[in-house]
Amino acid sequence: MYDPTVARLTYRALLGRRRALILGALPLLLIAISVAVRALAGADDQTAADLLGGLALATMVPIIGVIAGTGAIGPEIDDGSVVYLLSKPLKRPTIIFTKLIVAIAVTMVFSAVPTFVAGMILNGNGQQVAVAYTVAALVASIAYSALFLLLGTVSRHAVVFGLVYALVWEALFGSLISGARTLSVQQWALAVAHKVSGDPALVTSDVTLPTATVLLVLVTVAATWYAGQRLRALTLAGEE
Repeated sequence: MYDPTVARLTYRALLGRRRALILGALPLLLIAISVAVRALAGADDQTAADLLGGLALATMVPIIGVIAGTGAIGPEIDDGSVVYLLSKPLKRPTIIFTKLIVAIAVTMVFSAVPTFVAGMILNGNGQQVAVAYTVAALVASIAYSALFLLLGTVSRHAVVFGLVYALVWEALFGSLISGARTLSVQQWALAVAHKVSGDPALVTSDVTLPTATVLLVLVTVAATWYAGQRLRALTLAGEE
């Protein structure tokens, strides 16, 4: 289910000079802001939770997920180079699974690691805030990567749709409409962070942990499966 050659090509595409600069910009911004906040306000658990929740989990993780998830396959479909990949004796689910693993790895490195570093800077992991949000970032990275990889296989405007979901649906509608939060990867990840946190009042979610776990698994598996089906259909269309 995992092909090293496909993985190497995907890593090379995602970590090219231009994409690497984009991927690294938000983590550097998060760490810089964390240093400034710690210098000005000192160590405070609530401040750390607010910054990690508002900037790291709500903004940085989904944007990096969009870049990594859609970038793992979208450009190949857009420029037609995916035909060369599909001409190889590889099962289509293997291609999708390999690209998903790469997208998850890249998203985790560029989101979870900076989240932990920022948390340690802000309050030294007081009340397990840094660890809680790091775990949330890891969990969210998996679901976001699967969702946005699927978008990359079904639309030429995957980046736009991904940003609309992450920044409009989750950030805007999620703050205004309580029902929208149930269909939010961010809220599912927060449910996990709530369980890990040393002070549950610092990290809250509108979704219970059992529900969040089921939805995270369901969305990840369903998105990965359907992406494989879309790639299979693309192959058949090309062969015809």
